[in-house]
Amino acid sequence: MTEPSYSDVQKAVRVEKFRIWFAWVAGGIGGLIICRVFRNMGTAYTVAQVLWLALGVLSFITAYRMTNALNRKATAARRQVLGDNLGDD
Repeated sequence: MTEPSYSDVQKAVRVEKFRIWFAWVAGGIGGLIICRVFRNMGTAYTVAQVLWLALGVLSFITAYRMTNALNRKATAARRQVLGDNLGDD
């Protein structure tokens, strides 16, 4: 079995980034829809909004960290394929 080329790694990383951010946006839209269901329930509406905001921030942090990890993986693959070891200490 051959090693994947740099372009194969880049394509895979691009697809994974799209999936991560698409899931984040879809979850945010779903959360807004759920909050809208509670809009006439007073305190439940406020609780739903606070939970939606907290979960949105946590999921954003997770998506951002996952994207950074993918970027590091792509950089390592580029260095391996191109033989660019400058800056490795």
